[in-house]
Amino acid sequence: MGRGTVQMLLLLGLLHWGPGGEGRKSWRRRGPQQQPAAAARERSEAAGQPVESFPLDFTAVEGNMDSFMAQIKSLAQSLYPCSAQNLHQELRLHLLLNSSVTCNDGSPAGYYLKESKGSRRWLLFLEGGWYCFSRENCNSRYETMRRLMSSKDWPITRTGTGILSSQPEENPHWWNANMVFIPYCSSDVWSGASAKTEKNEFVFMGALIIQEVVKELLGKGLGNAKVLLLAGSSAGGTGVLLNVDRVAEQLEELGYPGIQVRGLADSGWFLDNKQYRRTDCIDTITCAPTEAIRRGIRYWNGLVPERCKMQFREGEEWNCFFGYKIYPTLRCPVFVVQWLFDEAQLTVDNVHLTGQPVQEGQWVYIQNLGRELRNTLKDVTASFAPACLSHEIITRNHWTDIQVKGTSLPRALHCWDRSLHDSNKNGKVPLKGCPVHLIDSCPWPHCNPSCPTIRDQYTGQEMNVIQFLMHMGFDVQKMAQQQGLEPSKLLGMLSSAS
Repeated sequence: MGRGTVQMLLLLGLLHWGPGGEGRKSWRRRGPQQQPAAAARERSEAAGQPVESFPLDFTAVEGNMDSFMAQIKSLAQSLYPCSAQNLHQELRLHLLLNSSVTCNDGSPAGYYLKESKGSRRWLLFLEGGWYCFSRENCNSRYETMRRLMSSKDWPITRTGTGILSSQPEENPHWWNANMVFIPYCSSDVWSGASAKTEKNEFVFMGALIIQEVVKELLGKGLGNAKVLLLAGSSAGGTGVLLNVDRVAEQLEELGYPGIQVRGLADSGWFLDNKQYRRTDCIDTITCAPTEAIRRGIRYWNGLVPERCKMQFREGEEWNCFFGYKIYPTLRCPVFVVQWLFDEAQLTVDNVHLTGQPVQEGQWVYIQNLGRELRNTLKDVTASFAPACLSHEIITRNHWTDIQVKGTSLPRALHCWDRSLHDSNKNGKVPLKGCPVHLIDSCPWPHCNPSCPTIRDQYTGQEMNVIQFLMHMGFDVQKMAQQQGLEPSKLLGMLSSAS
């Protein structure tokens, strides 16, 4: 299959769908039928559904090259599907040229990059993976999870999934961006700025790694960017909250004030609540989040944004690691994705959903946790919070399946992008049927029918919603009474959601 053939097919396609009488036809990803783009869009937006068509609109080329590139790729794949199989999908490893910015063990830090020539959007993703906060548990982490503390065994390439995928079907809005995956090898929630000392055999440079990656990428096309989305999951999600303003400030200082810096924090919005059962701070899993961060911030020489730091007394900077406390101080727009019943939160709260059904006290604690988390998100402008028991989502290949109030996460992010673009341009109100504040209101884990599949941790068997709730000690009679329903009706509702 020669390059000339592909170019000829593209040219024929462009001539056929050019700015003449046929210029408003559109290709749909699924199904052979074609419909006028404007009518299809109106029907989809009226129903609150994502627009699945790719109209070839040449009037938009000058103002939105990303959109134009998306149209061309869609057309190429439709005309010549075998060429899509050969598209470069992998992100390639680059170790930092500045060898003084390293992982915990002194090996060079780095990043994986997949360039998208012609796109002015850049997505930088911060990997997650808990943390360590003392010599003892960092030594243990090095023995059991060395990949998260060293670059010595990193593969040369990675395949992007979820929001890092280059496939429009898996990543309908960001597939054409320049993708950057930054591996987590600093164990400090992306906050550290400490060099190796005689006292400490490990270095913690999470914040410095981000700064150095941004600096290197400026020489690889980031300088021409229109939008930089700093995204991350779990510890990487918290890292977004801690670093998004600092990245914007860095770009301004280096002479790039025109790049719009935004944040996407996935599963990094933790609560500094009381544990269900208090335990001594022995290791990462049993230590209460507040105590772990208190110890960690000293051990890592952790940095927090100045605007947040000013809200608290000296020595209380640990507060800035908790989303609902740092969010009001941020200048950059941030989209928060958070499960209402986050598994990592429940783990550090010492609620372990294994073995026997949970006791009534645990069940009440879990429901209260969802309520507390929901309350902390009420003033967050852009959010997506399903009532599910899970952890991390944006790099999962099923991330398009989860919905809140009928809207998927990629659709909500698309609406957020449009709202930011419109407000920058002319102060327009976001389009009707394009929501950006989506929080489930149902009160228990997995009451949202689009939640990810649950498996019994011992048998590996899939569980439906009723089986899962029974496993958790769910009292149908009592819950039906609380909801003002007949028990049979509640069971029917749960069955239809499973």
